[in-house]
Amino acid sequence: MAERLWVAWYAWMQNDVLATGIMSFAMHELFYFGRSLPWILIDSLGFFKKYKIQSSKVPSLREQWDCAKYVLLSHFTVELPQIWYAMLLPSMEWLFHPMAQYFGLSTSIPFPSPWTMTYQIAIFFVMEDAWHYFLHRSFHWGPLYKAIHKIHHQYSAPFGLAAEYASPIEVMVLGFGTVSCPILWCAFTGSLHILTMYVWIVLRLFQAIDAHSGYEFPWSLHHFLPFWAGADHHDLHHEKFIGNYASSFRWWDYLLDTEYSPDALKRRREGKVMAKKTQ
Repeated sequence: MAERLWVAWYAWMQNDVLATGIMSFAMHELFYFGRSLPWILIDSLGFFKKYKIQSSKVPSLREQWDCAKYVLLSHFTVELPQIWYAMLLPSMEWLFHPMAQYFGLSTSIPFPSPWTMTYQIAIFFVMEDAWHYFLHRSFHWGPLYKAIHKIHHQYSAPFGLAAEYASPIEVMVLGFGTVSCPILWCAFTGSLHILTMYVWIVLRLFQAIDAHSGYEFPWSLHHFLPFWAGADHHDLHHEKFIGNYASSFRWWDYLLDTEYSPDALKRRREGKVMAKKTQ
């Protein structure tokens, strides 16, 4: 059924570039705001306040509405025009669809197996996390922070909708990693279906929104996967404005000593004590 609908959509549009562009934009909006809605509800219910990391900074509905308007404006002025250009200039090689097809991205049926999608998406998470760590860290260099990244840090206590509250430059630079990592994989392996890429982007959206949610639950994923970053990791980044630069995992911050947490601070203090003893 899903495969028949897929074929029917592309046949009805009669323009693969435009069909892919519209579907990509609609999917992004649906899942971004759809995943943010539960967090808006949670913020409005006092029951969950005990799980709020910065419990004294629960966002008001006004703050969330202002944030949503900014994010929508960004989506419609930065992302949507690319679809319009795709319709007018479908042969330009810098557009996503022609570039992706050039590297072998499949948009036809059959769909890939669940196993294929799972291992490829796991690889994309690892690749994007590295891109995000180093680019995000560079945005905290003084001039870049003031010119680009400061907007995102307007909220020192983040909430779900604020995941993409950022300057257009930051959205494009960090978003480039989300899109280019699968394309790079496709270029080297010749094996990638756009459905896998869509599922990957949705999961990456969920990760970003959840990391900005501001809530730490007993069932949060990092309790089961210790190397997963999660909200506790990123909330500290917004509160302290330093450290914890990675998106999905903790290993880059751990290896490069940019982790900011009580345990990390304790390790640094103990390391300094040991260093003094050996002098």
